[in-house]
Amino acid sequence: MTGQAERSVETLLRTQIIDPDCTWSLGSYGAVAAFRRNPDEPARRLDDGRIGLMTDRGAIAFAVSPALRPFAYETGFTGGWSQAVALCLPAAACAMGRRAVLTELGADAAAARPEDRDGILFDLGLGLDAVDACVRVTDPAMIACLRAVSGRPLFETGNPVVHALKVSGPHRVFVARPGRIEVYTAIPAPDGVGEPGPHCHILPQLLRLRRTHAATAPIPHGWVPVAALHPAHPVKDACGLSIPFDAARHAAFERLLDAWGDPGLVALRRAVLSGGVPDPVLADGRFARSAIRAARAQRAAMDA
Repeated sequence: MTGQAERSVETLLRTQIIDPDCTWSLGSYGAVAAFRRNPDEPARRLDDGRIGLMTDRGAIAFAVSPALRPFAYETGFTGGWSQAVALCLPAAACAMGRRAVLTELGADAAAARPEDRDGILFDLGLGLDAVDACVRVTDPAMIACLRAVSGRPLFETGNPVVHALKVSGPHRVFVARPGRIEVYTAIPAPDGVGEPGPHCHILPQLLRLRRTHAATAPIPHGWVPVAALHPAHPVKDACGLSIPFDAARHAAFERLLDAWGDPGLVALRRAVLSGGVPDPVLADGRFARSAIRAARAQRAAMDA
């Protein structure tokens, strides 16, 4: 990536970070932390050179590196489509701790907020290649509890720490090479539904698949998505509820596709949106069919 392209990545991150309608995620398949803020929610910028924000509910912090590459894409499904810009690193340059057991890491000197930097960071030991899924603890009793079971797998039968973590609700801190997302909110009940905002989920049944990303995401071979940004959707609000088609949001993501998308998939999209017939040569394959479904859903939304 050239210096000019690196600056373009920085522009992308800085532009999206100030948009409260953009949701950010960091993690791997089955373990993800997300950051979002309400339009009227107070937020502070980081003062240490990293690109990011802090609120009372969470924080996000990123640093641009020459290896970081965005990939913008849309995924079509019955009745709609999703959109995202995956932030990827080469597979050879994305490795984190890859710990398979609960491990104490020490004080969190890189915490977004200065007041959190004395908290003790524990890697949950999920064995992820490109992300360390951690908790940050300040309560002495909880620190002692975690130290007592360090060296054991988190989901080992009879491990008492899972229940203790749910009850105490420590800060969740997900860290990758480009940066981190921190979640300060309480851990909801399994059937709980909270307002949109910083949150995380860890799903053991998906972790067992050992995937870096969903099979529906058209990530080029040799690249690993470690984070993603999800700009405002043209027909959905922050809660996923339907809204009237927003042409400005649609055009904004189109510009991201032109800059960071796969040219072949973008060409298929243009053909469908203009009322034409997709090139049969380009239309072959799973990702191509998904891009066509997404464009057709957009065309229907525009017509409606």
